[in-house]
Amino acid sequence: MPTIRFRRISLRFAALLFLPIAARAAGPDFNREVRPILSNYCFKCHGPDDKTRKAKLRFDVRESALREAESGAKVIEPGKPELSETIVRIFSKDPDEVMPPPSMKKDLTEAQRDILKRWIAAGAEYQPHWSFVKPEKPVAPEIAGSNRDRVSAIDAFVQAQLPKVGLSAAPEADRLTLIRRVSLDLVGLPPTPEDVAAFVNDASPGAYDRLVDRLLASPHYGERWARRWLDLARYADTNGYEKDRERSIWPYRDWVIQALNADMPFDRFTVEQIAGDLLPGATSEQIVATGFHRNTMLNEEGGIDPLEFRYHAMADRVATTGKTWLGLTTGCAQCHTHKYDPIQHAEYFSMFAFLNNADEPEYELPDVGAAARQKANEVRAAKLLAELPDKWPVEKSGWTSDLDQTPRAVAEARFAEWLTRERSRTVKWQALRPADARSNLPHLTLQPDASILASGDITKSDQYDLKFTGLPRGITAIRLEALPHPDLPARGPGLCYYEGPKGDFFMGEFQATADGKPVQFTKATESYAKNNFGKNPASAAAAIDGDPQTGWTCADRPGEAHEAVFIPSSPIAAAQLDLRMLFGRHYACSLGRFRISVTTDPRGAEAREMGDEAERLLAIADAQLTAAQRNKLREQFLLTAPELKAARAEIEKLRKPQPATTTLVLRERPPENPRLTFIHNRGEFTQPTDRVEPGVFSFLNPLPAGAPRNRLAFAQWLVSPENPLTARVTVNRAWAAFFGCGIVKTLDDFGYQGSPPSHPELLDWLAVEFMQQGWSMKKLHRLIVTSATYRQSSRVTPALLEKDRENVFLARGPRVRLEAEMIRDSALAISGLLTPKIGGPSVYPPQPEGAEEAAYGKFTWKASEGPDRYRRGLYTFTKRTAPYAMFNTFDGPTGEVCVAQREVSNSPLQALTVLNDVVFMEAAQAIGRTVAAQGGADETRNEQLFRRFFVRPPQAEERAHLAAFLQTQRQRCSERQIDAAALAGKGDGDANERAVWTALARALFNLDEAVTKN
Repeated sequence: MPTIRFRRISLRFAALLFLPIAARAAGPDFNREVRPILSNYCFKCHGPDDKTRKAKLRFDVRESALREAESGAKVIEPGKPELSETIVRIFSKDPDEVMPPPSMKKDLTEAQRDILKRWIAAGAEYQPHWSFVKPEKPVAPEIAGSNRDRVSAIDAFVQAQLPKVGLSAAPEADRLTLIRRVSLDLVGLPPTPEDVAAFVNDASPGAYDRLVDRLLASPHYGERWARRWLDLARYADTNGYEKDRERSIWPYRDWVIQALNADMPFDRFTVEQIAGDLLPGATSEQIVATGFHRNTMLNEEGGIDPLEFRYHAMADRVATTGKTWLGLTTGCAQCHTHKYDPIQHAEYFSMFAFLNNADEPEYELPDVGAAARQKANEVRAAKLLAELPDKWPVEKSGWTSDLDQTPRAVAEARFAEWLTRERSRTVKWQALRPADARSNLPHLTLQPDASILASGDITKSDQYDLKFTGLPRGITAIRLEALPHPDLPARGPGLCYYEGPKGDFFMGEFQATADGKPVQFTKATESYAKNNFGKNPASAAAAIDGDPQTGWTCADRPGEAHEAVFIPSSPIAAAQLDLRMLFGRHYACSLGRFRISVTTDPRGAEAREMGDEAERLLAIADAQLTAAQRNKLREQFLLTAPELKAARAEIEKLRKPQPATTTLVLRERPPENPRLTFIHNRGEFTQPTDRVEPGVFSFLNPLPAGAPRNRLAFAQWLVSPENPLTARVTVNRAWAAFFGCGIVKTLDDFGYQGSPPSHPELLDWLAVEFMQQGWSMKKLHRLIVTSATYRQSSRVTPALLEKDRENVFLARGPRVRLEAEMIRDSALAISGLLTPKIGGPSVYPPQPEGAEEAAYGKFTWKASEGPDRYRRGLYTFTKRTAPYAMFNTFDGPTGEVCVAQREVSNSPLQALTVLNDVVFMEAAQAIGRTVAAQGGADETRNEQLFRRFFVRPPQAEERAHLAAFLQTQRQRCSERQIDAAALAGKGDGDANERAVWTALARALFNLDEAVTKN
């Protein structure tokens, strides 16, 4: 962009160029008229971003725009447009001088030039951006001559604007229209015929208010509004990216439903989702709530750097937070200072820091019945264990003398032999406590039992270094125990969260030095090994072969203890022993908890699956064992004897921990291991620069003095009454849900590039009222749906179409297409198939065959059977790389990014879906069976069916169409032009008659009114 050159302007030229302007005349509104021009045409080169700023000039700051050049000319001379360089440049015809330059391909219109000229003539006053100023509650205007039952504040603000644009409010919609509209809006389902009759026949005052209160109290209210919130939360049941594996996070979805049904105040709703784990005495529900920011995608591809994709997930969290609560495009500041809004590059990463200091575990939900079930299983397992000796396979023992003995006697004899053998192999292990334990990244913490617990981030090439002093002399074997822990993925022993099997580890090399000299190992054994990666066998021996691509791993047995024993070529006698373990290589999978022990037994040792208690008891002389101790050893023998492998299958199943329901949550990192945050040059993960501390945007309200710099303080800042954005953004989204368009059209952008509010006073009144009413979503929704503005007829007149095509001034009621899930839910509800069950794991309703083939891997969509087949759309399994086909067709989100407002498209594929999709076909068949079985006159059944679909009765022309359609379908069935049995599906009675009514239901499903809220 050419640099602005300042110069004095010829007064003669100015006189020719400009018409006289009244001094200090009332100028254009800066926020509504001037700032959008500056933002769209000037800020890119002359805005907040100092790295791309031209001519050291800022139009977003008045002091900069008024400055003088060395020549003495000013960019803006308040009150004197003829002396303002800005005006000369925007009116210039010289391609080297005109602004914006031709290279931008964004020319100002004559009207925009005139606005800027009049603004400078009026003094070129700047105003703070309207959305960055704390809202004050305006007084609702008086509306004279209103014949409404009542005029709410909403109606007063709306009706005050209508005469200015030559419009007047529409009459109230009829009751049939109202009950369908408000039912769809509040619970996402059409009203039942019984509900319609009760409302229409209720002539007492307050009937509509009671209807609204009943809908707000419905448990389906939480389902309807949870779906809209989950769009923001980018909720999905899979991780995304290439592999897109399944995840368990549906408990978070259920928490949202329950919170909304309970009318949890929105400020608390916010705090619990961002920082529920940091609340004093955090409950299980508050921890589950932090799943909001665990909905980010997770890359499990083998070649990725887990830290890099964690960084990308963090950037998504910042962008989602900005869009959801602040209505700002914060993501624009990831790479540089925002070119339009006053968000500095460094401030972006300060907000990043609030969210960055959290770990991301899987949380096991408390199960009140789990302990009782586990106890019952243990009792059953103990009984079967006591009976196990009687199942010893005598005929296969290989001992001739065994044939004359009972199985129990043989088992006891084999136990005695086992004791002798295992005692001969038992050595005394001494656990070592490291004098120092460090790694390249994971945080290593020494535990009371001398084990080491790793936590925090891991990489694909982690390295643990341990130093031991005060050693016994003559070490003949070193034992590495891989131990489980409840804080580890799948209880460990590994730290693997993704890519490989959860809870696994891969140790590529185990190295040792004694007093600085390398230790050579001649042998290594392990208690268990299995490799889930590649064809290389997994073993402890592979961890001492000098090749980090091979090593020891214990896939498929998470939550269990395993051990490896390493034998040096000669006994170690040293003052200091240093151990190094190398992990990863194939995927990020370091050890999560481990312990190092040594023995000086000259026999050395071998790894075995024994357990600490059995090891201790085997060291006791036989004569000194108590009966209970001997029985413990007998149980160890019976549970490991190969001869009893098949017989103890049920015991092993019973002894396993009860499977727990898990969900993804956040957990603040301990103070001794904070995650540091750095500014990243151009937003690149590989280019960290200066460290930053957590902080908020300087152009908004500050954090309270003394507030801790953590997620809890950040969440409380978001919903502080001093924050000018959160309440406005929230009520605006609610308004858009009811009217199809927000008071601010750009739901996700309240910044300089966003649309100005159509009714600014109404928006501020709603925002303040929302906070004063305790941040109650239900009260806000009630306020909107009981207003006369909402209850207007949605009929579009020629005058409305001409003057306000998009209904910006709200001279009529809303008329918008239903959301994808509501279209499907309505069809199921009308057909009687809908399952009303609330909550639980996601389900797989039927969809067209092959719809999932776009997904990577062997993903198969197996349609649910029984009631789960017809659950609400909210519970449909969401696979990011292969979203449910019907929802995708009707603009449903994939869960990959935060969506504040769905697109609304109109395509032939939508008509084909409603006509032929499995769900709609089954709904039509259910209707066909019901109507055919009712019997009676066609006219009566036509009207009843029409009312089930649209609530209202059919008009005369529609009655004629219905009758003609039935006649045509019956004729086609009688002439066998259609396969009635195939069309009607399974059912009793006349297949032709069922097919006729099925066909009519399909036709009604395809009417525009069926997918529209009027």
